[in-house]
Amino acid sequence: MLKGIKVVDFTQNLPGPYATLRLADLGAEVIKIEPPTGDHARMPLEDDQKENYLFRCMNRNKNSLALDLKNEADKELAIELIRNSDILIESYRPGVMARLGLGYEDIKVLHPSLIYCSLSGYGQKGTMHQLGSHDLNYMALSGVLAQLKDGNGRPIQPSLTFADLIGGTSATEAILGALFQRERSGSGSYLDIALLDTTAALMNYHVFIESATGRKNGIPTLNGNVICYGIYETKDHRYMTLCALETKFWRNFCAATRQDVWINAQFSKPTKQNEVYQEIVQLFASKTFEEWIHFSMEVDCCMAPVLEADELSEHIYMKDRNLIHEKDSYRYMVTGFQSGAFSNEIIGTYPKLGQHNRTYQK
Repeated sequence: MLKGIKVVDFTQNLPGPYATLRLADLGAEVIKIEPPTGDHARMPLEDDQKENYLFRCMNRNKNSLALDLKNEADKELAIELIRNSDILIESYRPGVMARLGLGYEDIKVLHPSLIYCSLSGYGQKGTMHQLGSHDLNYMALSGVLAQLKDGNGRPIQPSLTFADLIGGTSATEAILGALFQRERSGSGSYLDIALLDTTAALMNYHVFIESATGRKNGIPTLNGNVICYGIYETKDHRYMTLCALETKFWRNFCAATRQDVWINAQFSKPTKQNEVYQEIVQLFASKTFEEWIHFSMEVDCCMAPVLEADELSEHIYMKDRNLIHEKDSYRYMVTGFQSGAFSNEIIGTYPKLGQHNRTYQK
């Protein structure tokens, strides 16, 4: 889809590289500009004495140039690459690119049709724009973390960096929109993407509902308050999700378990006093995870297993949609929409630091 589109990538760590990985998966040529010491995410080395797994995962299908942007010759090479590119994306602290003479105001004079994306934590301006921060900070300030609590009301610390990944996805979305606009107008764009902005957007209906009702946890039927929409433990201490919100799916579940007497209790609360809920808990605990997976594939009742990372590649859905590819003993997840077949040949390896300097210095 993006064959022929060239991206100059000044990002490091996770959010920016995830954005450009998505562009690379869509066919764009991504030129990763790294300092002579390399992207911070290359370190620490893994047991095989090669780059960190995060770097390997996020930077496949990219070309690496090691440039010292304070060196005039290296800076001129960077500018020449930008002149011949469609997109520039950077994730330095606000003001750094401008001090290097590579800010948007500098570059748009040389390349008016360039799409220039700055990806930061708190945006390019404002009270907090110069503060350091990481994923958990954005989740906390956005209100999202308060929606993820244990039974004691304490926020949990997720192993997924939601803000980083959502921010990278949002940057890709904005860049694609700017590309479309350029096709119509011929003009470039400046995109100020803040990770806190994009994470806070997830709180859309929570903020609206709170302003209307005072409720802080969104839609009652989706936040653990009804028995037809929740997580249940199996006999072997695994977990299944049941999301039978619509009457037909709840009836299918009740019929398949021979419990028509549960039908009217669909939206009752999951409490110790609720006999139907306790019976459902016992039912799930009477069968194994594999038995419930088989049930979920046979009975149309909005049920699915809670899979672990090492189980994804073997699930029928992942195989049907060709979402995970294995190459050189590693498994890679496709990042988004696929037009046509997505073959293992498209999955490239990560670049060594400065691997492509000679290619672009010609």
